[in-house]
Amino acid sequence: MTTWQGWQHFATTPPPAPPQPGQAPRSREERLAYHSAFVTVRTPAIDALARHVRTLMILGRHQTTTARPSLIVTGPAAAGKTTALLHVGRTCHLAHTHRNPAPPGRRQAQVPVAYVLVPPGATAKTLTTEFARYLGIPVTTRMTQAQITDAVCHTYNTAGVQLVLIDEIHRLNPRTTTGAEAADLLKDLTERIYATFVYAGIDVTTTPLFSGVRGAQLAGRATLITCSPLPARHGQTHPFTDVITDLENALDLQHHRPGTLPRHHAYLHQRTAGRIGSLTRLIRQAAITAITDGTERITKTALDAVQLDHLAEQQTRPTRRR
Repeated sequence: MTTWQGWQHFATTPPPAPPQPGQAPRSREERLAYHSAFVTVRTPAIDALARHVRTLMILGRHQTTTARPSLIVTGPAAAGKTTALLHVGRTCHLAHTHRNPAPPGRRQAQVPVAYVLVPPGATAKTLTTEFARYLGIPVTTRMTQAQITDAVCHTYNTAGVQLVLIDEIHRLNPRTTTGAEAADLLKDLTERIYATFVYAGIDVTTTPLFSGVRGAQLAGRATLITCSPLPARHGQTHPFTDVITDLENALDLQHHRPGTLPRHHAYLHQRTAGRIGSLTRLIRQAAITAITDGTERITKTALDAVQLDHLAEQQTRPTRRR
């Protein structure tokens, strides 16, 4: 998805759909593929991000003298940051293309969304090159940093990019010379590209990205959206159980009993520490196992047999000290 062609394919391909009443049963292979991809359930973080993106895109639409307000999605690993980023990006892409259909003879009128990954050990030049690669802007070894930046800004504005999504922002370290140059580049791009910038990274506020003068500038322009682990209870609501229910309703298993997973909400919360990424992986793996072994249902025993990601396993099954 870090090229326009890849992003367009992602954004325009219908997401996996749960089984519908009256629909013909899907084959075993179709159901395995479905649970492998699975649905994206709405979470408080996705709702908050979508609301803020809409507002800031309107706010910055006619702002040309300074950098537009931006957003930072932060939180621990496996908390759903990238999922939220991609979901909002796809929604923006589809809304724009619906309002602005391509003229006759052209596949696409504009490029509304860009998605860029910060490369490991990013320098200003490697980061700019990632921006260029997304739109297929030719970059040669003889080009200077300024020339690449000029080409990127001109092409992005000409293409009509309105939303720039930058993932893995925690890889930037402004305390190093190269990291500081890369951070300065991002500030330059936000002032020259007429788009709303949304960043995502692991626990960004605890990284050097928010330290020093550069960090103060970023903090002064960016709204923070936190993707925290879902609490078992929040006031009178039960966010974690609500997500479990949504995931269970999306299952395509022949013999699964509705209500089984919500009944095990306490176990599932302990097992995943409330992380949406770990939870969806656990349920997807259990569903795939249920199809392959023929049981076609998810039980607590089946859930307990799933080997989860190391982060979740360390949380729930700590090694005993001798």
